Formats: sequence, C-alpha cells, structure tokens
Amino acid sequence: MTIELATVDASRPGTPTTSDRILPDTLDGWALFLDIDGTLLDLALVPTEVVVPEWMPAALISLSRQAGGALALVTGRTLDDADALFMPTLFPLAGLHGADIRLPDGRMHKAPRSTLLDPLRVELAAMSRLNPALIVEDKGAGLAIHYRLAPKFGDRLIERMTRFVETAPDAFEVQHGKMVVEVRPAGTSKGTAVKAFLEQAPFAGRRPLAIGDDLTDEAMFAVVEACGGRAVRVGSPDRPTAASAEVDSADDIRGWIERMA
Repeated sequence: MTIELATVDASRPGTPTTSDRILPDTLDGWALFLDIDGTLLDLALVPTEVVVPEWMPAALISLSRQAGGALALVTGRTLDDADALFMPTLFPLAGLHGADIRLPDGRMHKAPRSTLLDPLRVELAAMSRLNPALIVEDKGAGLAIHYRLAPKFGDRLIERMTRFVETAPDAFEVQHGKMVVEVRPAGTSKGTAVKAFLEQAPFAGRRPLAIGDDLTDEAMFAVVEACGGRAVRVGSPDRPTAASAEVDSADDIRGWIERMA
C-alpha cells in the first residue's frame, strides 16, 4: 500500500514538493509515535467533542501488535483524557506535550498540579464567563485556552499567556497551537518523550515513525528525523517544519491505519 506524500524541500523550509513517499506496508522494525487531535481524530470546536471512530481502538491494538508493542500516543491531552478516548486499552502514552509519560513497563511520571498557575486560572475563568466561546482547559500542571469559536481574542490571549510565562520562565513555556494557546511545564516536549520511549523496549533499536499535525509535534519530528526515522506532517505546514513528508489530512492517516489493521 502506498500513499503519495509531499516531501519538504530543505532549501525552502516549509515548502512541499511532490514526490512519491511510502507509509510502511509492514511495521516490522518500526516504532510508531502518533499524535491524537488532528492526526488520528478530526479537530473539534471543543476538545471534549472529538469523535473516535468505532473501529479505531481495535485497529490501534492491531498496529501495536504488528510493531511488537512499539506504538505510543503522544499528545497535548492529559493521560486520563487520552486514555478515556481509547479505553479499555492503555497504550504507552505521553501527555501534556511530554510532561506526563507512561512507559511500556508501566512506570509513570505525572507533572504535579501547579499552584503557580492559580492567578492565571482565576483570570482565564473570568474571561470565559464573560465570553463563553473561550474554552479553558485546566490540565493541572498546564493551562490552555481555546479560541476557535472566538478567533478575535487570539492575539490578546497569546500576549497574556506570554506575559505570564515571562514571570516564571524556568517553570513554564508558551505552547502555540491551532486556535489554542497554552502555558505548559518547561523543560519537556514531545521530543523528550520520544527519546525516553526509544530508550525502552520494545521501542529501542527500531526506526521511529512520527505522525502529527501541529506546532507541538515539531519537537518529536526533529528527534525522529535526527535519528534516521521518518516524520510525517498532516496538512500543509504554514511555517518551516522538521517533517520530511506530509499527507493531506487525518483521513489519509485513518485510511492507512484501517488498511494496515
């Protein structure tokens, strides 16, 4: 099975050129790192309204078996939120953009709830009450606000979150995304999560394949490409990307998963 992808011209970062690339038709020797929102699932107006196709959990189990268990979900969601989407199976999982992680042997690290975010929690909650189209997502160790339903607030929110992080740069970073801006723990990323997985069986020694759609995925793209793997971007990038290939939409990824399963 082949999918025509576009590779990224290194001389013109972020500019795709058409060529034939192949998503693997066998997972022997591969380790899979899959983003969720915008990659496995279509984006929703609010995070709680995403739709998981009925066939997908079983299909992901099949892919994991084909890869010898080397399949991990790597997401901005919390571990609990991500697990709820694919219950009852608990895949190896990195949540909160890498700040939380559950390794294949069951060991888990979860960033603690931060009281430093309390003033920002109060402020964003007040903004959301005044403008219900602004959706606040409290992740404990991080805090996100979605403005997809109220894009006019985007610049203001980005500026506010940036100013907050400047007060505690060692503790937090700003994470930009598709119609969302987030304050998240500093020092971790989807890239650090992928590195941690690649040090553990059954991921160790395999060639990594990372698939994602957003700015937060760039960190894992860079790690995967640097160690000889393949990073696939879902959707055309609107800025330079570390991914070496792309597909048009999440439909392409779902189609590949369904056929592989």
